[in-house]
Amino acid sequence: MSFLNRIVAVEKDEVGPMLWAALYYFLLFAAYFIIRPIRDEMGVESGVRNLSWLFLGTLLGMLLVHPLFTGLVSRLPRRVFIPLSYTFFAINLIAFWYAFQVLSGSSGIWAGRVFFIWTSVFNLFVVSIFWSLMSDLFRPEQAKRLFGFVAIGGTLGAVVGSAVPAFFGERVNPTSFLLVSASLLGLAMLAANRLMRSAPRSEAGSSPIAKSDANAPVGGGVLDGIRTALSSPYLLGIVGYMLLYTITATFLYFQQAEIVESSFSDRAARTVFFARVDLVVNSLTAIIQIFFTGRIVRRIGIALSLAVLPLVCILGFVAVGIAPTLWTIAAFQVLRRTGNYAVSRPCREMLYTVLPREAKYKAKNFIDTFVYRFGDQTGAWSYDGLAYLGLGAAAISMVAAPLAAVWLLIGLWLGRRHSSMVRARSTPE
Repeated sequence: MSFLNRIVAVEKDEVGPMLWAALYYFLLFAAYFIIRPIRDEMGVESGVRNLSWLFLGTLLGMLLVHPLFTGLVSRLPRRVFIPLSYTFFAINLIAFWYAFQVLSGSSGIWAGRVFFIWTSVFNLFVVSIFWSLMSDLFRPEQAKRLFGFVAIGGTLGAVVGSAVPAFFGERVNPTSFLLVSASLLGLAMLAANRLMRSAPRSEAGSSPIAKSDANAPVGGGVLDGIRTALSSPYLLGIVGYMLLYTITATFLYFQQAEIVESSFSDRAARTVFFARVDLVVNSLTAIIQIFFTGRIVRRIGIALSLAVLPLVCILGFVAVGIAPTLWTIAAFQVLRRTGNYAVSRPCREMLYTVLPREAKYKAKNFIDTFVYRFGDQTGAWSYDGLAYLGLGAAAISMVAAPLAAVWLLIGLWLGRRHSSMVRARSTPE
């Protein structure tokens, strides 16, 4: 306990739920990052010119899956719909592994395109479900103290997951990692069940966990999440923050894909390059989360913490505009993703702790999945349009920098609005 207190301001009755949450997140990220380089390599193999179509396919996939998920949320308690969702994705992974063993040539390329789309849906849904559960279980004050530590679990999982293909991708058929990912997803489901079983016991006494009826479905209709997200100024602010995050990230992703395609001709070498970038990002993120994330949020508050990533992107796009090289873009990618995982992502999830349960599962899932991928698609179309007009990587970077400035202003507003909502909840009527 004394060792943990040096890292995180955790109370004795919060230790168990916090550690189960961190383990749960560790397993989810390990499952995803083992297959992430395979997705990125298949995206390049499909052709950079086809990336915008793959992003469109991902957006359509979100349109299909989101209503199915909200239907489960409306009718089933979380102890049922969460394991059911993970079981579905694990079975899909096994099916893709089999497909890659028997398909080759043009059929193999099309299977890779489907896998790219599927993985882009998969990673958002499994992580969205995780953070919905976290915002349902932990109170706003706890989230500020504990979410940074919980995020360490995800970062360590990402380090482990990205290390496997980075070191073994040239010795083992990379598609074998899909079976490892499915196994890790099964273990994540067990950790989620253990976390949810611990919550009712905590609620019975002096609750370290926010009160909620775990055995009751959220209720409501399939489209309630969309209506809620588009009718609340606060949630619209989160929508704007997410859109600008994904649009600017897509610009950088396309720039990276172009450079990598021209720099590497071997598929295994590209996979290893992507995996090693992931490894650097996740290692730096782990260090920052362990020693700095909680202190940063407590010291400067959520508003300024949400502004950190947009500020990094403003500076990064200016740097790429001046020197659009592989290593400039790689360095920017490392800093951007590290800033997201270490600071921005935990703070973004804290924004939902002040909302009702229906918004935490339905509106949040809509924002985390459809809005996220809509931003991707908008970024993809915008990038293609700017390229069609003759703008190169440097000029496109200079277009992206002002977008990041608007994103920064939205982050500041959201953080201040969240603080006022927390104060309103704690003020006796």
